[in-house]
Amino acid sequence: MSEVFKGYERQYCELSANLSRKCASAGLLPVGEQKKQKVSEIKAGVDEADTLIRKMDLEARSLQPGVKAMLLAKLREYKSDLNKLKREVKRITSPNTDQAREELLEAGLADSHKASLDQRERLTFSTERLNQSSERIMESRRTMLETEELGVSIVQDLHQQRETLLHAHHKLHGVDEAIDKSKKILTAMTRRMSRNKWIIGSVIAALILAIILILYFKLFG
Repeated sequence: MSEVFKGYERQYCELSANLSRKCASAGLLPVGEQKKQKVSEIKAGVDEADTLIRKMDLEARSLQPGVKAMLLAKLREYKSDLNKLKREVKRITSPNTDQAREELLEAGLADSHKASLDQRERLTFSTERLNQSSERIMESRRTMLETEELGVSIVQDLHQQRETLLHAHHKLHGVDEAIDKSKKILTAMTRRMSRNKWIIGSVIAALILAIILILYFKLFG
């Protein structure tokens, strides 16, 4: 999750809890300057909360689709919470404030605090769930990137092995050519030796025949 969004979210949760307490206390005040001042502070806080909501919305829409969807779902809860605060402000400043103040006095301040705490707990629980989902998505993205890097590494290794095999194939092809040349040379030498044998044999036969003729003429001539 974006650290910027987390910062806005933390500010909003603190401001929302503070505004809920101020609304509860302002509802118990009688009409007068003190109540006007308290309502003015609450309205300023609501405007600030509205600004934080818009900032969170802009930040969420600038993120990746998976994270963006979860953050926007979280924002809908915050917007609903802010709308409740705005309605509470309207109720406090309405003409029936005295009647509302009496109702709050009858209900008790403890109930108001309890409702506010329950709402904060629901928001905190929802925030934790969305944060967990965001972390799972980020973990899945990291796994996907690691898998992609592993795939690229394997492809590179296969490419290197292919280059090695091609180089070996070229070497073997050169060896085959050398062997063919050697065979041709040996064949030529064999033929030459065979031809030389016939020539030597013919010379020897001619010499033997000449010796025989010389001996014949000497003995019978």
